[in-house]
Amino acid sequence: MHLHDHEFPAINGGTIRLRDHADGPILVVNTASECGTTPQYAGLQALHEQYADQGLTVIGVPSNDFGEQEPGDEEEIRAFCRREYGVSFPLTAKQHVIPPDEHPFYRDIASELGDVARPQWNFHKYLVGTDGDLAGLWDSQTEPRSADVIETIETALAGGEAAE
Repeated sequence: MHLHDHEFPAINGGTIRLRDHADGPILVVNTASECGTTPQYAGLQALHEQYADQGLTVIGVPSNDFGEQEPGDEEEIRAFCRREYGVSFPLTAKQHVIPPDEHPFYRDIASELGDVARPQWNFHKYLVGTDGDLAGLWDSQTEPRSADVIETIETALAGGEAAE
């Protein structure tokens, strides 16, 4: 599985190509603005601020797939994220993250690892290593700044191997 081959339309136009961020780990998180886990934006922003200079890229993928908790358009999502959480990491345009119309990034992970690797709710986290393989994944209940997420990011930043 080479996840660097994927790209997403950016929320503000243009394209977010994972290959352009391949020099460091990439944390891809499906997000929503009206969810009980929405405060995780603060933790994602903190990770971005702490590790971006070392090579980590955080990418938020807004999705309305779970409970219709991302009903806004791209401008409403951007404004909310900036206003409420000071989000300065890249956001994609709204995407589907579950079948039948999921983005190919999510389809490829599920085809490799099975349905257990699919997002089950908002704020499911995937860490793509510098080799393009999946270095970690966490469910929605795992906080972005949990010890496991931070340890896995720091290992990836140090050039550690992807977890299998």
